[in-house]
Amino acid sequence: MSPRLVVFALALALAACSARNGDGRNGAGGRPPPEAGFVELHAEKVPLLIELPGRTTAFETSEVRPQVSGIIRERLFQEGAVVKEGDLLYRIDPRLYESALGQARAELASATANAEAAKARAERIAELAKSQVVSRQDLLDAQSTAAAAQAATEKAHAAVTAAEINLQFTRVSAPITGRIGRSIVTTGALVSAGQPAPLATIQRLDPIFVDIQQSSASLLALRREVAGGSLERASLAVKLKMEDGSLYPHDGVLQFAESVVDTSTGTVTVRARFPNPQGWLLPGMYVRAEFSPVQARSAILVPQQGISRDTSGNATALIINADSKAELRTVVAERTVGDKWLVSGGLADGDRVIVEGLGRIQAGQVVKPVKVGSGTAAGKE
Repeated sequence: MSPRLVVFALALALAACSARNGDGRNGAGGRPPPEAGFVELHAEKVPLLIELPGRTTAFETSEVRPQVSGIIRERLFQEGAVVKEGDLLYRIDPRLYESALGQARAELASATANAEAAKARAERIAELAKSQVVSRQDLLDAQSTAAAAQAATEKAHAAVTAAEINLQFTRVSAPITGRIGRSIVTTGALVSAGQPAPLATIQRLDPIFVDIQQSSASLLALRREVAGGSLERASLAVKLKMEDGSLYPHDGVLQFAESVVDTSTGTVTVRARFPNPQGWLLPGMYVRAEFSPVQARSAILVPQQGISRDTSGNATALIINADSKAELRTVVAERTVGDKWLVSGGLADGDRVIVEGLGRIQAGQVVKPVKVGSGTAAGKE
């Protein structure tokens, strides 16, 4: 056999061996397809967490003011203490008001005596009028005098009531239950009814309000989505982060949203109520509120490692199609929920999104699907 025939025969043999070694293999160069760890997506209801700033405000605030004028004779509370409704706080010198009450009572007694005498005279003249001893005009005059005397009695009685009330006002009591602040006046100070400055301020701090500021644009967007059916009402519960970042141990509840937009900030105040048994929350504190007032009716959640961005900034995901090939999808992922992306477009229930082995997979490539958590790990990148 000639040398050329020998070389040709060897080449045919090597080609046959190469073909036999490639049987049953799908990858280039005889390599198997790469493993692709995937998760299967399912539509579910997902609460949408909102975190917004807010400030605490007292549940009730009452300014203690004098309703009569006089000298403060005694202060009967400890500044910063908790007072109950009706507790005596100040005593105003009562002597002028005691004198006024005595005078009103005396005038009432005089008016009562005059009314009784006028009534008796009118009754006597009425008997005489029956016998026509006195004229009809005399009877009318007597009855009118008796009625005027009775009216004077009622007026004097009202004056007594007013004097009693003014005397009671010399004892300044707590209008609500709460923690009282510092006293603005001291013993011996002159106070007057209608003065602009309060004597002290009482605040009820348990429960306590938190006023949350939400932009009017985001509130409008949420309401539109609820009206459109993509979102629905969820929980009214609210969690609170303190100024130091710690979580407040008691949950609150949403109360209402104001119907007026603050023109200087473009925000709407949303009010929540929290229990405050330990008194940790004080009026004016800056806090952050976390709540989920709405939830998505049919949301798709994708692990964050399954979403990437192209050069234009668009969110993309690799899915495994029915032919076990990697398919690139452009998706809409505008927000995160925990450690996952909420995808509102581009993916559907039942899609298989690749989350492991992405560094070895290209779009259009045949892959070996491996469900994440099934016990078989995808190849490391």
